[in-house]
Amino acid sequence: MNAIIQTPSPKAGVQASLEEVQSLLYCEADCADEHRFDDWLALWDNEGDLLYWIPAGADDIDPARAISIVYDNRTRLDDRMFRLKSRSAHSQRPRSRMRRVVSNVVIENDDGERVKVRANFILAELRNGHQDVFNGRFIYELRRRDGMLRIASKKVLLINNDEFIDNLSFLL
Repeated sequence: MNAIIQTPSPKAGVQASLEEVQSLLYCEADCADEHRFDDWLALWDNEGDLLYWIPAGADDIDPARAISIVYDNRTRLDDRMFRLKSRSAHSQRPRSRMRRVVSNVVIENDDGERVKVRANFILAELRNGHQDVFNGRFIYELRRRDGMLRIASKKVLLINNDEFIDNLSFLL
């Protein structure tokens, strides 16, 4: 199933509409919830630096000097997807059942090529009869490639990133 449901804009340099941004974010959430890892990864930009970051301890830490829950570049993200798709991801046997709500989507800046977006989220996860709820904010940098928005970076600000977090073995 092709996860990319956007239609290309007529030309480069066109500013993103809120509807286009929301479509991408909702598609990303659906792919993650349904464990469609290849589709999820296809939403990411293949050019330039890529970053998937979940800080620990504070929202604005220096990842070079502090521990992060996740701090992945393209290679590490590809490795994460390989593990999640394989049978060696024992922490996801059985796989988590998840549903997330993405809301309050705001375009903070758009220069026609790069779009900075923030959104709030609630994620419910059920695994082995235990349910957890995660809340926070997503901060994205999106880039337009071939007329379509792609994710260049995603920072996940958990509201409890300064407390103990059990088994985060899925995509946020």
